[in-house]
Amino acid sequence: MMGPLYSKRWLLGWRNIFCLVLLLELQLKGISAQIRYSIQEELHIGTSVGNLAKDLALDIGRISERNLRIVSGTKQELFEVKQRDGALLINHRIDREELCGQTVPCLITLKAVTENPLEMHQVLIDVIDVNDNSPTFLETNHTLEILESVTVGARFQVEGAHDPDVGLNSLQLYKLNNNLYFRLEIEEFGEDGKVPFLILQRPLDREQIAQHSLILTAIDGGKPPKSGTLNITVIVSDVNDNSPVCGKQKYTVTMKENAAPGTFLISINAADSDSGVNGEIEYSLRTKFRGLTFQPFDLNSRTGELTVKGGLDYEQKQVYEMKVMATDKGAGSLSTHCNVIVKVEDENDNPPEIDITSMSSQIPENAPPGSVVALMAVTDLDSGVNGQVVCAVPTHLPFDLKQSPDGHSYSLVTKDSLDKESAHSYDITITARDLGSPALSSTKVIKVNVQDVNDNRPSFARNPYTFYVGENNKPGMPIFSVSASDADEGDNAAISYSLDRKSSGPSISSFLNINDANGSIYALMKFDFETQKTFQFHVIATDAGNPPLSSNVTVCVYILDQNDNAPVILYPLSSNGSAEGMEQIPRNVNAGHLVTKVRAYDADIGYNGWLLFSLQEVRDHSLFGLDRYTGRIRTLRSFTETDEAQHKLVILVKDNGNVSLSATATVVVKLVEPKEAISASDVKSAAADQGENDIPFYLIITLGSVSTLFLISIIVLFAMQCSKTTDVSSKYLPETNYDGTLCHSIQYRSGEKRYMLVGPRMSIGSTIVPGSNGNTLVVPDRRRTLEEVP
Repeated sequence: MMGPLYSKRWLLGWRNIFCLVLLLELQLKGISAQIRYSIQEELHIGTSVGNLAKDLALDIGRISERNLRIVSGTKQELFEVKQRDGALLINHRIDREELCGQTVPCLITLKAVTENPLEMHQVLIDVIDVNDNSPTFLETNHTLEILESVTVGARFQVEGAHDPDVGLNSLQLYKLNNNLYFRLEIEEFGEDGKVPFLILQRPLDREQIAQHSLILTAIDGGKPPKSGTLNITVIVSDVNDNSPVCGKQKYTVTMKENAAPGTFLISINAADSDSGVNGEIEYSLRTKFRGLTFQPFDLNSRTGELTVKGGLDYEQKQVYEMKVMATDKGAGSLSTHCNVIVKVEDENDNPPEIDITSMSSQIPENAPPGSVVALMAVTDLDSGVNGQVVCAVPTHLPFDLKQSPDGHSYSLVTKDSLDKESAHSYDITITARDLGSPALSSTKVIKVNVQDVNDNRPSFARNPYTFYVGENNKPGMPIFSVSASDADEGDNAAISYSLDRKSSGPSISSFLNINDANGSIYALMKFDFETQKTFQFHVIATDAGNPPLSSNVTVCVYILDQNDNAPVILYPLSSNGSAEGMEQIPRNVNAGHLVTKVRAYDADIGYNGWLLFSLQEVRDHSLFGLDRYTGRIRTLRSFTETDEAQHKLVILVKDNGNVSLSATATVVVKLVEPKEAISASDVKSAAADQGENDIPFYLIITLGSVSTLFLISIIVLFAMQCSKTTDVSSKYLPETNYDGTLCHSIQYRSGEKRYMLVGPRMSIGSTIVPGSNGNTLVVPDRRRTLEEVP
């Protein structure tokens, strides 16, 4: 086993290196406070050093939440933080000599780390020495042989005592018991401290006294003082009166730490002027590092050659100071000490070490550039350029390392903005490389998860939405739906739908409702094309984030006409649920005479409003003819004496829907003699003349209007074709007052289809689209294949 002195010096070396690293780390950006405590060594475990939470001005109630802890970096934790009140307690036996050796002051550097927010504070603990060690000699009994020929005033060095305490508690003085032949002198020898010398006060006479017994006492400065004794036996011998003399008082040599065992260091040369056995010298190695069981050097006792035994480590010890004792072989052997200093040169044999002192495993994606992700310390036990370390992270990652001024500590910070939707997590490889030759390196991987933030609004698949809904729908059933997506996740991507009553108007909620979960839209009432042909509203999609984000979309709805209105007879006037009229004409009228005109109206549009007239009941088909488009009734020939005086004509008026609706009108034509009908005929002829005269005028106006509307429709369709828009760019044109005698048409486009709503005399090339209830035509488009209306 290692002796106590070697063990303490070894711990002292490691402790100094660790304290240096910790002190360098205090310059990190995350360190914000420094606290210093003083305690005596050897206090009981559990003794309170101070209230760390109070001194750091932390909220006592949030100590556990902020995870206040101590990071010391040693193999055993000397201190711990009491989570209940933040008190700093001693957790292990504290021996100042073990920790610091002869170093004053003895400082223990700790790091107090808190989270939420992430902070690091420096805590210095000054360990005060107590007088717990007595001065001790290497031997309890020491024998000193002195020739009787030694002159008065001769000096004899005695191996001094060792006290691991420091300051006043260390070794202060030596005392020698009263005697007549020797007195004591003390000299300071640097690291050797106080060295005692015996000074001969009177000549020795072996024949009178052959042996002297002395007691050397070493006393420290403690209160009360402690002491240790050495029993010195002085044997007076004869003849051999010359001591060996070293060639040099101090030998110095430098050797690399990786030197192989057996490497030659230096040769110690000592000379003795005596002859024979009294002049033969034997060398022995003595070291001031008492208690070390391992000695990294070998000394040839005959030649004085010093070689490497093995185990040189610059990081453990840089300088070895030894004493080589040269002793002659005379009957009263004499000896002397030669000082040897071996300096160890550093080699790059230690890779850098990365110590993650604190880190955040999750970081929000909206964290600003420069946000701290982790704090780390980088150490290299080598020195010089071999101990200089450079750290780096991959350049393609949105992270960077910020170095502290001392070069041994780093902060891992965000370099760019993060995006959870692009990358959910990052495996960050931190590479530490020293500047030695060849360079050594080490790596550590940190996994950082990106926390989602509600930074994406819901997005609709289309904007605007265009839907076509047939009238007479069933209330309460879904008629169409909208859909939105959100690039976020979790609650931030959970979408609910609602109607925008502010921009769409409060009345929209009276006939529409929306399923907030899936965007299905329900009609609360039947649509009536004749009352409302189109409307639009806005739907809002809102996510469940905090705060929530939303977007809206415009929904355009076009109501498609169905044949739900029967023709209405305008003339003859209806009475008691039936339309019936009486017309009187003279018997002498010629063929082609206008008897009357049946007028009808249908509220539907297109085919559903296109009316056709036909005779359902007539006795003589040779007398009267009916124009199927205009409803005009004319005579086909002149009347004869055999023709009946009264004729009943039943006219059927029906629309052109898939399921036709119709109405009937009855016209009774009464033939009268010219004289009887003269007065009525004058009035009627005047009215008829006026009406016949007005017909061309109104016909010209109507045809002109229809032609103008048709030309405008062609221009609009041409503009839409050039722009290739997919939106509905034209709405239904205002419907003219259709009296059953003129055709009319309305054209519009929806997506890739062109639609035409027509009246009588439609284009022969037009095609009825299946499922359109016969009220809409699709105009053939030579550019692409005709598709059915959805």
